[in-house]
Amino acid sequence: MAIQNLRHATCATVCLCTAFLVSGQAASQSYPSKPLRIVVPFSPGGGNDAMARLVGARLTETLGQQVVIENRPGAAGAIASEAVAAAPADGYTIYLVSTNFTAAPSLVRKLPFDTERDFAPITRLGVVPAALITHASLPVRSAKELIALARARPGQVTFGSAGVGSGSHLGGELFKMLAGIDMLHVPYKGSALVTTALLSGEVMVALSDPISSMPHVKAGRLKNLGVTTAERWPLLPDYPTLAESGLPGYNNVIWNGIVVRQGTPAAIIDRLHGEFIEAVKSPQVVSSLAAAGTRAMVSSPDEFGTFIRNEIAKWRKVTAAAGIRPN
Repeated sequence: MAIQNLRHATCATVCLCTAFLVSGQAASQSYPSKPLRIVVPFSPGGGNDAMARLVGARLTETLGQQVVIENRPGAAGAIASEAVAAAPADGYTIYLVSTNFTAAPSLVRKLPFDTERDFAPITRLGVVPAALITHASLPVRSAKELIALARARPGQVTFGSAGVGSGSHLGGELFKMLAGIDMLHVPYKGSALVTTALLSGEVMVALSDPISSMPHVKAGRLKNLGVTTAERWPLLPDYPTLAESGLPGYNNVIWNGIVVRQGTPAAIIDRLHGEFIEAVKSPQVVSSLAAAGTRAMVSSPDEFGTFIRNEIAKWRKVTAAAGIRPN
C-alpha cells in the first residue's frame, strides 16, 4: 500500500511538472502577444532613458508589438525595482538597470525585494567611462599628482557628485579607497549642477561624463586627468586610464543592462536575450550610442548575473570603507 501510494504521488508530481512545462512552452511560443514595457528608474532625458528608447524602438519593429517606456524614478531606483519584482514573471515587464541597482543593497536598509534572487539577468547593453575632471586652476596634471595633493591636504580637496549614492559619488569613494586619501564629498542634485560647480571652482574634482566635459576641457576651463576604464577608451584615445596615470587597479564604468522578474520562462529569456543583442548591434543604435559616448557591450545571462553579483560586492566594500550607512 505504501509503495502504491508513493507511485501515485510520484505520478501526480510528474504530471504536475509536465503541465507546468507544457504551459510555459505554450506561453513562450505565443510570446509576445501584447505590448511590452521597459521600466526605467530615472526621469526622461538621461542616458539610461535614451538607451531604453533606442532599443525599445528597435524591438517594436522586430517583435511586432509596441514597446512602451515607463519612467519610475525615486528612492535610488527602489520604486522601479519593487514594481518589477511584483510584476508577473511573463516577460512583458522588462527592467533597464544600472549602477544604482547594484548599489541599492548597500544604501537601503530594508529593500522590499532581493536584488540577487528576485530578478533574472538578460544582458548588459552598453558602457561608458567617467572621466576624472578638475578645475583648470588645480595644480595637477595626472591622477598621481591629484593623489599627492590630496595626501598633502587631507579633507581639503573637494569632489562633487550627482548626489549621495549616485554613480559619480560611489566612483569617487572607490577612488578615495584605492588611493588611500581623504577628499571632501559635496553632493548636488544632478550632474548638470556638478559641471556648473566645477566651472565656477566651487568644487575641485568630479567624475564626469567625458563627452559633455570635452568642450570645457578644450576651452581650457577644465582638465581631464583620465578615464575610468581598464583600457583606453576608443572615442578618447589620447586620454590615459586612471590606472595608467597613477591609480593601478581602478576600473569603474557607467553601465546599463536588462533584467526581468525571476521565474520568467527560460524560452522567453532566451528570446529576449537574442532580441536585445540584435537591437544593440543594429547600425542605427550603434551610431546613436557612439554619438553619446556609449559603447555597446553585451553578455550572456550567466555573464551578466556574475557581473551584477560582483558589483553588489564591490559597492558593499566601498560604502563600508566610506562610512556610508544604509537608510
